[in-house]
Amino acid sequence: MALEWEQVVVDALDPDALAAWWREALGWVDISEPGDEPELRPTPDSLPGLLFVRVPEPKTVKDRLHLDFRPDDQAAEVVRLEALGAVRVDVGQSDASWVVLADPEGNEFCVLGSRRTS
Repeated sequence: MALEWEQVVVDALDPDALAAWWREALGWVDISEPGDEPELRPTPDSLPGLLFVRVPEPKTVKDRLHLDFRPDDQAAEVVRLEALGAVRVDVGQSDASWVVLADPEGNEFCVLGSRRTS
């Protein structure tokens, strides 16, 4: 039996707005049809994607699952994401090497440091 990772589903009060934010943040493409739940992918034919679904309630507690991103330049990427509307959040990370941010609906994600090469 084989499994292929298709997507991560993100609950949202406003799926279209949140998908638009993540599209800008990641530079991904929207592959959804008009009227469908928004789905983003790195390219139209690559997986996994992010699927945004409407829910009636706002996020209330720390996510049990979150995304980690490893940029070339952590500091510059954090500044760029904050300019788009991400906010720094404290989930108990103290002085970790990663930065925890939240998207406009409060979903946490981490911006890791650059990968060490040696």
